[in-house]
Amino acid sequence: MVINNIRTKRRLMRHARVRKKVSGLSNKPRLSIFRAIKHVYVQVIDDSKGETLVSASSLDPEIVSKISSNGKNTKTHTAKLVGELLAQRAKKKKIKSVVFDRGGYKFHGRVKALAEAAREGGIKF
Repeated sequence: MVINNIRTKRRLMRHARVRKKVSGLSNKPRLSIFRAIKHVYVQVIDDSKGETLVSASSLDPEIVSKISSNGKNTKTHTAKLVGELLAQRAKKKKIKSVVFDRGGYKFHGRVKALAEAAREGGIKF
């Protein structure tokens, strides 16, 4: 894979360094974040089985309807809504604690908003 953008290269290097140490198990899965320019995607993954247990994104119909009905449509606010939705879905699957994988991104802005909303929703990490 050839990547011309230096920021993307550095993020992928940071992400690889973190992934050496962080892995999700069935009793404590991994919460993984991907941040695109307009959207944010988050998954709770069991790495031992290689399957996604729960996922949420800013493209989910519940999030889109909340954004369109509410005047606040900043990316940080959207990430907070995605974190809340993920916490609700994780509760339904009885997932209480996870290992946090920030994906090589700084713990700031959208990543921080999503993580704090997930914590407020009842997920421990």
